[in-house]
Amino acid sequence: MDHLKRHTLTGRHHSDKKSPKIDPKRPANMDMEVESPPLVFYNQPQSSTGALFSGQLKVQVTDPTVTFEKFEMRLLATVTTKKPVSHNCPDCTTQITEIYKWEFLKAPTPLKHGDHSFPFSYLLPGHLPATTHGSLASLDYHLAAVATSSTGENITYQRSINIKRAVMPGNDKHSIRVFPPTDLTAHVTLPPVIHPIGDFGMGMRLSGLNTKTRDALTRWRLRKLSWRIEENQKFVSPACHKHAQKVGGEGKGILHDEMRVIAHEEVKSGWKTDFEEGNADVEFKAAVNTALKPLCDVESPNGLSITHSLIIEMVVAEEWASLKKPNQATPTGAARVLRMQFNIVLSERSGLGISWDEEQPPMYEDVPASPPTYTQMEDFNIEELDNEVDRLRLE
Repeated sequence: MDHLKRHTLTGRHHSDKKSPKIDPKRPANMDMEVESPPLVFYNQPQSSTGALFSGQLKVQVTDPTVTFEKFEMRLLATVTTKKPVSHNCPDCTTQITEIYKWEFLKAPTPLKHGDHSFPFSYLLPGHLPATTHGSLASLDYHLAAVATSSTGENITYQRSINIKRAVMPGNDKHSIRVFPPTDLTAHVTLPPVIHPIGDFGMGMRLSGLNTKTRDALTRWRLRKLSWRIEENQKFVSPACHKHAQKVGGEGKGILHDEMRVIAHEEVKSGWKTDFEEGNADVEFKAAVNTALKPLCDVESPNGLSITHSLIIEMVVAEEWASLKKPNQATPTGAARVLRMQFNIVLSERSGLGISWDEEQPPMYEDVPASPPTYTQMEDFNIEELDNEVDRLRLE
């Protein structure tokens, strides 16, 4: 009986085993070697010359009997909506746009056994938006290569590419804000571009603090200053042709917007006040919170927009003092909140990189046809020149 049990268990153990799955052998394999530097668009979309993308698509043929009927690669942009018009519709959620297409084979071609390289290049237009992963929508780029064999089999390859934008730094921006009905005026100095990593300095002068009457002095004292950077995202979720009636017709969508604070601080001291001149000078450092993964500025024709605003708020309190004793001021109890808002650009750092068109060497047509000519010297007197040389030697 024990022998029968052991035999039964052993037989059941062997029956549970599954034979390993053998994948069919592919006639070819693909890989890619990118030769160009990282893709960075320099400056704003309206003035950027784009980025040059080049490399080699490598095909390793394992079955030389196969003929390739078609071999092409496409550069695609994929926009994924986080809040689609219809949540269960893939056409409302994802939109794919073809930017460029390479056709490596014009006719059916047999490839020998071994490695084959197919070079490619493309100048990405500078107006394209950078790769973005926001809370309302995501924008990605990738390459999709397909080689179709004579047997109808497709050998595919995909590779994501990351596009960044870096706005070159320039001169500081100077802005003036007036706060009626008071005489207070703020002169603010801001950097033209800020970055996701690192801090930046801001300076401000608040003038018009004093107001004199016949025997008294009324002045404003800066009590508190706070600043914050707001990130504003907007996206128009498009509707496919099946759900166009939900938004009022073809080509329309639903606008979504979202705001979040990516940096803030409250400053209660550190400025210099000169009541004789009626000025208060403020300088402070600010930085974006990297833990929040801030997004760079984006403006896309598909409705995706990301902008940033710097908001500065100051609390000033009114004081009264006699002209005979100006240092003995008494608070009047009145106070005001002064608010300023500035548009500010958040961009990747440009580093030491330069645009592709500034890297290329001079062309042959840029070289002049002959060396420069020398003007002839007129009224040249060799004796006067010798006398001048002898005089200099004696000195």
